[in-house]
Amino acid sequence: MSKLKNIRNFSIIAHIDHGKTTLSDRLLEITNAVTKRDMQEQLLDSMDLERERGITIKSHFVRLEYKDTRTNEDYILNLIDTPGHIDFTYEVSRSLAACEGALLVVDATQGVEAQTVANTYLAMENDLTLIPVMNKIDLASNELEKSLDQVETVIGIDREEAINVSAKTGLGIDELIPAIIDRIEPPKGDIDKPLKALIFDSWFDEYRGVIILVKIIDGKINKNDKIKFLSNNANYDVNELGVFKPAPLPLKSLSVGEVGYIIGSIKNVSEVKIGDTITHLKVNTVEPMPGFKEPQPMVFSGFYPGEGSSHEELRDSIEKLTLNDSSFKYEPETSPILGIGFRCGFLGLLHKEIIQERLEREYDLSIVTTAPSVKYRVTNKKGEVFEIESPAGLPEPQQLEMIEEPYIEAIIITPEEHLGNIIKLLQNRRGIHKKMDYISSERVHLTYDLPLAEVLYDFFNKLKSISRGYASFDYEFKEYVESPLIKLDILINGDPVDALALIVHREKAYNVGNLIASKMKAVIPKQLFEVIIQAAIHKKVIARTVVKAMRKNVLAKCYGGDISRKMKLLDKQKKGKKRMKRIGKVDIPQEAFLAALEID
Repeated sequence: MSKLKNIRNFSIIAHIDHGKTTLSDRLLEITNAVTKRDMQEQLLDSMDLERERGITIKSHFVRLEYKDTRTNEDYILNLIDTPGHIDFTYEVSRSLAACEGALLVVDATQGVEAQTVANTYLAMENDLTLIPVMNKIDLASNELEKSLDQVETVIGIDREEAINVSAKTGLGIDELIPAIIDRIEPPKGDIDKPLKALIFDSWFDEYRGVIILVKIIDGKINKNDKIKFLSNNANYDVNELGVFKPAPLPLKSLSVGEVGYIIGSIKNVSEVKIGDTITHLKVNTVEPMPGFKEPQPMVFSGFYPGEGSSHEELRDSIEKLTLNDSSFKYEPETSPILGIGFRCGFLGLLHKEIIQERLEREYDLSIVTTAPSVKYRVTNKKGEVFEIESPAGLPEPQQLEMIEEPYIEAIIITPEEHLGNIIKLLQNRRGIHKKMDYISSERVHLTYDLPLAEVLYDFFNKLKSISRGYASFDYEFKEYVESPLIKLDILINGDPVDALALIVHREKAYNVGNLIASKMKAVIPKQLFEVIIQAAIHKKVIARTVVKAMRKNVLAKCYGGDISRKMKLLDKQKKGKKRMKRIGKVDIPQEAFLAALEID
């Protein structure tokens, strides 16, 4: 059993691309957790997508062992690597709850960014000790003094506490582990109390079932113990437990303060809730850990099989993917245009992109997706309150009392020269100004309340475009707010297409309708018959455009003779086009569904 005073549980938090994973690699090297031969870049990022995008999608944990030459004592350092994107904020908060401290990595060439601020707030909520780490000091373009000033003014940590390193070259890394030992407190807990363990991550292994990552808050857990989850009272036998170094190392027990994995013949990852509390089966006195909640999908989109893929293949692939991602929700839905598919719920836009890309890559599928939407709260005339995930669930106007939409608190950090254009963008997206601070003479920290639906539509691209890539953005869900929202239907030859319907702000409805109709005209290929595209509110058409029919030159064989011969042929063609329009099926490509995303 490890001495509690010689354990340190810590995490590394940073803005995207500030060097979090590279720093993890150096810590693995310096503690000899990985041999030189087995070392590779981004070792803890096991998925191809994580390596390509430079972000951590799943939490990882590794036990590092270190002998402090100053005192000759052996220490166990549990590095809990957290997901690196705003969509996974809840997972980050639960991983941080398993720690007593964190390394706050700041890129010395870029300074404090939006996600640095957001992650700092999360760490402070969990009462963590923060050690600022100024990374990339080997680069000639570094602005170390400015970055240190920002750590002091924005984060509120004395610049003297910062450790200057280069994770890439290893410069200054030797100072980090002594700082972790000296500054971060050992975990608190009591070995004599009943078992209490926090679940901070889980995933599915096809050979061993669900693998759970836990931190032991109190007590001790042994192999073959009977345990239960407090959220749903599900109980299991512990078949195996151990730690990652970074390869799995089975142990006989895990004790108070330690972090490790548990395997218990759990077949379904949805039974394991991140943030849940584990105790022994016969114990009834343990209180659940605070902060537990079920991750709620915030963004919804329809997934339908594309060309060359079948509904069965899509269903089987989605079922396999949910084994590894309990926050991804889905249910069957049918569209008259797209056929049988699934209504899928995601934590955010990046989560949707990752799921779609994994389905297409790992299962070789072609997928048609509909425009993403958010969850609205609706109150009808009877006073009943319910939530809808797509415009199809909206009641008729005469039955509707009010609609509330989710608002987020957005943090944006930008160079001052782009401030005017960014404020204009935020105003166009119905943003409500809350706060503006200068964090240096050139950089501004903005706080705005924004409707989440407005962030879905090309917001990130617009922000990066007008700031030349220098602005950073982070957000967290705030509350539901009543808004004058209406359903905008898109009709193709008089038939509404459910997959193209949108819920929009009343003042924007006319412009959005016109834009979508004109964009769809550009992407729908010409048919042998005329295609009429309309945007309508409550069956009242507010925008209309036409894709002209392809015309065959039926007069080519008709030369000379009376005009009535030509008229007869043209009349015959006209009747054929009318008949074709009645029975013809309009081919709507994927670009048409994405047209809704590109509206300004």
